[in-house]
Amino acid sequence: MPDRLKAVGLMCLAVTLFACLDTTAKYLGSHLGVPTAEIVWVRFLGQALLMTAILGPARIPKLLQTKRLSLQLVRSTLMVATTVCNFVAVQYLRLDQTISIAFLAPLVVAALAGPFLGEYVGRHRACAIVVGFIGILIVVRPGITEFHPAFLAAFLSMAVYSLFMIVTRKLSDVDPPLVTLFYSLLVGVFAGAVFAIPQWVWPSSAFEWLLLSMLGALGGFGHYLLIHAYRLAPASSVSPFLYFQLLSMTGLGFLVFGDVPDRWSVIGSAVVVLSGIYLVHRERVAHIESRTAAMERQAL
Repeated sequence: MPDRLKAVGLMCLAVTLFACLDTTAKYLGSHLGVPTAEIVWVRFLGQALLMTAILGPARIPKLLQTKRLSLQLVRSTLMVATTVCNFVAVQYLRLDQTISIAFLAPLVVAALAGPFLGEYVGRHRACAIVVGFIGILIVVRPGITEFHPAFLAAFLSMAVYSLFMIVTRKLSDVDPPLVTLFYSLLVGVFAGAVFAIPQWVWPSSAFEWLLLSMLGALGGFGHYLLIHAYRLAPASSVSPFLYFQLLSMTGLGFLVFGDVPDRWSVIGSAVVVLSGIYLVHRERVAHIESRTAAMERQAL
């Protein structure tokens, strides 16, 4: 039980760091005029330098040893793509809107798990997926309210992140977590430089330097805590607390930008969150049922 409580605390802290990352990126882009390419590149470069400093340069060659190089590079490219789309979206949308759309990712992964991983969902989980999409329609309200093009960036970010999670699951049985974590930065560091350097705008104050330097630390420590949380407790116990990020994003959006969610965003977000929690519950039930059936077969 203490490990499970610790895992929940680490999960809540991890998603809060992710919320701080999005808030910092939004402030740098919308308030300080820093180009998105620069923000994305510094985010990946900062995390890569942080990992190198903590683990030591001598360990880097081991982190580059992978059994699936092509799949690691695909995952890294997806990581960069979802980050770019997300940072574009947060420049124009409220933080609670972008995170509500992002919460569709676990539902999309459940829908894609059949064709990609052979893990087909039952009718209960299929209903949860449909209800989750209805929740997002409540948030966006297409045709009823003005549809900002940034919503397309948020949806694209979510869709790419879903594929990212599918690839991550495929790699989980192949390479160690630290190897996968390090490879996720490579495309962002090297390919990102091609776009960031020509657009580079030097920070004009110590505060701006501080915000830029925080990007890598927030992303890096957030992912480290997330991995550690899943090591301490079963995924079914900690996954529902991913939705704590909705509270932290909404709070930061209000404190930093003065954004107040409208009632439709609150209702739609609640529908998505409840659908996600129900999906986790059904996956836990399915796992218990399959384990029980296996034990009964062994008993015979």
